[in-house]
Amino acid sequence: MIKEFKEFSTEAILRTGNEEVLVPYTKSELLGLYTFIWSKTDQVVLEIDGIITKIAKDTIVVLTPNQYFKFISGADLIVYQFNREFYCIKDHDKEVSCMGVLFYGNSATPIIHLETKESNKLDTLHQVFLEELDTVDTIQAEMLRMLMARFIITTTRLIKQQSAHNTQEDQVDLVREFNALVEFNFRQEHAVGFYAEKLFKSPKTLSNNFAKFEKSPLQIIHDRIILEAKRLLIYTDKTAKEIAYELGFDDASHLSRMFKKHTSFSPSEFKKQLKPKIEMMY
Repeated sequence: MIKEFKEFSTEAILRTGNEEVLVPYTKSELLGLYTFIWSKTDQVVLEIDGIITKIAKDTIVVLTPNQYFKFISGADLIVYQFNREFYCIKDHDKEVSCMGVLFYGNSATPIIHLETKESNKLDTLHQVFLEELDTVDTIQAEMLRMLMARFIITTTRLIKQQSAHNTQEDQVDLVREFNALVEFNFRQEHAVGFYAEKLFKSPKTLSNNFAKFEKSPLQIIHDRIILEAKRLLIYTDKTAKEIAYELGFDDASHLSRMFKKHTSFSPSEFKKQLKPKIEMMY
């Protein structure tokens, strides 16, 4: 069963339910909504940005609106979806906002592992969600936003606890702010200097702050550009040249060189080898 809240004055949307929520995603397409997928008892198989991802039971995967997604298999799920108008227009603490740890804390798709105690706590919260979705009154919207904030706070704490690195809090904040800046500017800005200036750091200081992380600032920028190039090659009919211009390259050969360095293929070679897989999607 799917339950949905809509606020026509703000165009806010919140929906929750089981795997039925994901049935429309039979082909890879942009999610368009912030999405939590909680696997309760069984393995779930998803395609996220063209990569087959298997989610074990008792885990939650966190997805953002700009990711390409396809639901392959899974049952006994709890799914939450909401748009910016529902949650992001409200003022929240920076860690639990739409620019927070869950959505822009790192460059990988967050997967949260739940112990029994944590699972029970979120089960109880889900029941309150369902009750509130059936309670239509003047404060329903505010109550639902408060419940979503509670859910995000809980999952944010868990992912911070499960983080593989013991990095100082200010460094975590810096990484999150950097990732968010990259997300909104990578199509035009490819140099570390631009982001360093926005963060009131020198490029060298910024790079030094990333020393304990897996990737440097430049690698994160390049990875985001390559990911978007792959998305456009897989899911659109745009040429390599059109994609290069869309991603801020005056010369398509510059993107081609970067793409080949990261993937061992030129954009056209990548598109060609994926053609049989793309045809199978449709």
